[in-house]
Amino acid sequence: MKDAPLLEVEGLCKSYPAGRRGGFGRPTMQVLTNVGLTIAPGEVLGLVGESGSGKSTLGKAVLRLTDSQSRSLRFAGRDLAGLTGPQLRAMRKEMQIIFQDPYASLDPRKTIRAVLSEALDAHHLHAGAGREGRLAELMGMVGLSAEFLDRRPHEFSGGQRQRVGIARALAVEPRFIVADEAVSALDVSIQAQVLNLMADLRQKTGVSLLFISHDLSVVRFISDRIMVLYLGRVMEVGPADAVHFAPAHPYTAALVSAEPSLRRTSGRIRLTGEIPSPLAPPSGCVFRSRCPYALPACGEKVPQLRAIGAGRFKACIRDDILQGDQ
Repeated sequence: MKDAPLLEVEGLCKSYPAGRRGGFGRPTMQVLTNVGLTIAPGEVLGLVGESGSGKSTLGKAVLRLTDSQSRSLRFAGRDLAGLTGPQLRAMRKEMQIIFQDPYASLDPRKTIRAVLSEALDAHHLHAGAGREGRLAELMGMVGLSAEFLDRRPHEFSGGQRQRVGIARALAVEPRFIVADEAVSALDVSIQAQVLNLMADLRQKTGVSLLFISHDLSVVRFISDRIMVLYLGRVMEVGPADAVHFAPAHPYTAALVSAEPSLRRTSGRIRLTGEIPSPLAPPSGCVFRSRCPYALPACGEKVPQLRAIGAGRFKACIRDDILQGDQ
């Protein structure tokens, strides 16, 4: 019997008021629209899309770090949307986040010992004589020496700081972590080291990840499945290799074709223009204004996410253009 999902999200929407209130009310910017996802215990779901697609907002929404509206938001069978106060704080132990910028996410005034201890203190973990051993264990888990505990963040490289950020997220032994562009601020060689570290920690701890990135090749390396987001809507979901090597949605195909490659035999799909404003999205399919395969029918109604194969889904009316449908 298949394990029940650790995280279940249905119909998640997020909007912000934008601009000044006028005679007809304040305009609304829709950032996420009817997003659904599931993540199984120990699974890594990659979330990919351009800047402005709503990836980081989705990550914060599932952690209840920002308010949203949803039909269902459940973690380990428990309704997250209904938790408040002490109940929500207690649930924070189960769900953590790794931030994008390792230079901004660590308090420069605190030692690494204080940074990690703060996480443990917040949930009353490893107090007393066991604290020092736990701190040393956390440093070892991310490939750093316990001798560095009394140093401050400015004494570390970017990659080392991100390792500290990972150790902080792991300190309270969570079951689920959102990694929000966790390697995008790092040099390519350091990215590979941190990705390998996260993949290894996932195997050792069994933690589930929502791994957010704008780089599809990075997402494929670490993910079991990939979800593609564009202007707040899900375009495609499927197994990582299938989505990467046989994209079913034109937007996913464009992301794949934008990757540097020495083996590419077909032409690159060049998207014209910028991602539209959430204040005035295109009618019908939100991608149609940049899609090379768009038909007049694409503007008539919003395509629903539908199954196209084993574990594969797409939101596109075209079934005649890409190999992912075959």
